[in-house]
Amino acid sequence: MNFLHYEFDLSSDDVVEVTLDKQANVLLMDDPNFAAYRSGRQHHYYGGLAKSSPVRLAPPHAGHWHVVIDLGGYAGTVQASVRVLQGA
Repeated sequence: MNFLHYEFDLSSDDVVEVTLDKQANVLLMDDPNFAAYRSGRQHHYYGGLAKSSPVRLAPPHAGHWHVVIDLGGYAGTVQASVRVLQGA
């Protein structure tokens, strides 16, 4: 499974901004859901298929979060940049 992965400690006021060079899935997950994602089990996330860029995702609560970018099993590569907009 190929994916890009970023980790952040976020407050509830933060927003994660993801800039993509092509459409891709952009997923925001907590630790248990990221572990489930990596092992191919059912998981929950915020976000989904991003057809335009940039994508902005806000965590529902403060904590440790994972941003995953993947092509949903399709061949190819995606380039991305991720930054946190604090207190956005």
